[in-house]
Amino acid sequence: MAPSVVLLLLGLLSSVGSLPPPRTSFLLNSAGRPLVHFSLPDVHNTTTLLLSDDGSTLYVGARDAVLSLDVSQSDAIVLKRKVSWSPSETEIQDCQVKGKNPTVDCPNFVHVLQPINSTHLYACGSYAYSPHDAYIDTESFSMVQHGSAKGRCPFSPFQRNTAISIDGELFTATTTDFRGVKPQISRHFSKHKRPDVSQDLSVSLLEEPTFVSSSSDPAERKLYFFFSEVGKEFSFVDELQIARVAQVCKDDVGGQRILQKKWTSFAKATLLCQSPKQLPFNVLQDVFILQPPEGSDASETLFYGVFTSQWSSGPESAVCVFKLQDIRKAFTESYRTFDMQTHQLSLLLGKHSYLGKCGLDNASDSELTEVKRSFLTSSGVKPVTDGPFVVSSGQQYSRVAAMRTEAANGKQYTVLFLLTESGFLHKVVLFDQGARVIEEIQVFTQPQLVKNIVLSSTKGVLYVGTSEGVTAVPVASCSSYRTCGQCVLARDPLCGWSPTRRVCTGLDSSPDTMVQDLENGNVEEACPPETRTRLNTEVSVHLNEAVKLQCLKPSNLATLTWTSPKYKNLSEKLFFQSCDSSLSFFATAATFGTYRCEAEEDGYKEVVMSYTVQQVASPRSMSPKPNVDESYKDIATEEPLTPMIQPAEDPGDHLIEDKGDKFTTSFKDETISKNEDSELKDNFQDNGLNLTVTSRKETQSWKERVDVTCKEKSYYSELVVVSLLLAICICILALGGVYLSRQSKTQVKINPLVSPDAGPELKVVD
Repeated sequence: MAPSVVLLLLGLLSSVGSLPPPRTSFLLNSAGRPLVHFSLPDVHNTTTLLLSDDGSTLYVGARDAVLSLDVSQSDAIVLKRKVSWSPSETEIQDCQVKGKNPTVDCPNFVHVLQPINSTHLYACGSYAYSPHDAYIDTESFSMVQHGSAKGRCPFSPFQRNTAISIDGELFTATTTDFRGVKPQISRHFSKHKRPDVSQDLSVSLLEEPTFVSSSSDPAERKLYFFFSEVGKEFSFVDELQIARVAQVCKDDVGGQRILQKKWTSFAKATLLCQSPKQLPFNVLQDVFILQPPEGSDASETLFYGVFTSQWSSGPESAVCVFKLQDIRKAFTESYRTFDMQTHQLSLLLGKHSYLGKCGLDNASDSELTEVKRSFLTSSGVKPVTDGPFVVSSGQQYSRVAAMRTEAANGKQYTVLFLLTESGFLHKVVLFDQGARVIEEIQVFTQPQLVKNIVLSSTKGVLYVGTSEGVTAVPVASCSSYRTCGQCVLARDPLCGWSPTRRVCTGLDSSPDTMVQDLENGNVEEACPPETRTRLNTEVSVHLNEAVKLQCLKPSNLATLTWTSPKYKNLSEKLFFQSCDSSLSFFATAATFGTYRCEAEEDGYKEVVMSYTVQQVASPRSMSPKPNVDESYKDIATEEPLTPMIQPAEDPGDHLIEDKGDKFTTSFKDETISKNEDSELKDNFQDNGLNLTVTSRKETQSWKERVDVTCKEKSYYSELVVVSLLLAICICILALGGVYLSRQSKTQVKINPLVSPDAGPELKVVD
């Protein structure tokens, strides 16, 4: 592909609108967003997850082991049973002889974990590059190994596959050979004396697919498999990736003479995820099936797919949603036919009603011959919204889960949970005006290739399986919003402000009285006026000491401003506001007084922190403590806001959380000396205030610390680098000039054609 074409494609991709940044961010193990982790020192790659029907047990397929975890309690994950399942030393040696790494490739990685009946689970693992399967009794958690499982899960630990069990039959989509280049969709353990069926290999029905998910359609007794593959219908591009959905009929038994024990119902269609006049997102990463509300028709089932683009130069992804009725419709319309001689796909003329239908076991040979070569629909499946409704130009999402929830006003909202490659979970709410990232939560430390998520909407927990263990993430943490304003500004449909209890809590407690404004986030209308006075923090310092007042953003979208009743504007001659939003100044008669840090978000302002800086009273004559400015007692009327996250400029630091409903630390009548500076600093940091007080002798170091904590972009280093480069260039030019000068003199001496009468400008005649 020409470079100009590539640049054009990248330009088209970059023009797509993107998600706004997350409103709040929580690092791993943050006190503001507690998670529950489970891991065992001898168990790794806990990435295959299966949640029991009652939601109390989580089954985990790991490397060389299968676990049963008790997840009935929201605040704990407890190991119930563990069964080891690893190859023997001889089998590992055989794997190594085949050219595989004994520690990386040859252990048994469990790929499939499905309920095969009411009492047993079916498990299939790579087992030293020789797939094996087993049955596990869920009651005793004892394992009975079955044997070779070729065609039920991949040989490679790193190849993706999908499997689903229905009525004791197992349907799998995987590769069936050692090299992992022969894809196959099959039915195993067939009942009612039906034969196991697989795909016809005389035609390339699948082209280098990567399977991601599967689903059943009980109403039409069909199954759907989602994957990406190379699109051979487009001959002008060699390796064009296409997102697909394939169907098979559950009870298919094959034909009588043609397609014996092969699918007669196999067909595939393209999944379209493309904005108007934009390049498509053509690589499918994951699919989540969201069942319709109770009482709705099954055709309203939604499929949320995460897509990326093979043309993206950086992390970029999109989410498109498809409806079951549109998938069904695609398989009832026109098809393309495969020419056995030219190996090309062309539009099939005429109507062939039997294509994509179930029950063709008694079909004629001519019909089955047409079925054999006409397996691709001519039209694709379009998303519900005619394009992606979520596009991120800064994140590559790998997994998705979705849930519906009812807000306080009775309106239904959809909440998405998107897992990034960098280890963060993004909680996205879909509003009428567009998608909004409510929060991002770090769930694991290292980027990983294989991950899995399972959502229990009834329990309100999302389980994430990684190589580090299993993490339980509550779908909401309403208590992290400490004021009515912050609770409303979060616009989280799972959270609301309780006016009676004066807390932000889940809607299940008393939804009728909860305060929300999800569409507009209008705090002034939603929140009742507060009556309590905000607690003021008093700080006593010596004259001419340096003071630093800390203020943390309540959200990434807020802007902070410092105000004081003594000054209309805080002059830069007296005050210095760092990029971390702290306020620094020297304690003088002019700077003693009250300072308030205000946060503004979506037009709403509230006081985050309030300080009164006063001079230390003389030990000989203790005068009464100055009163706080009475005129400001009724301004900050809400409870003190908990610092939930670090400022956006310093994302690497640990998160700080206030431990109570209000700040209890008061520095009244405290005398601060040089010897007490370190102790005072520790006390302030313990309470989330991070107030720094230093003496004038430490002025220079204090200024340096202010500059360092900001982490503002400095151009000094760039200037030094440019200067050095300029000096090097000048030196090179000077050396070049000297060299050319010497060469010219040498040439004048040895060249007899140079005229001795020549002036200052020498001429050389060839």
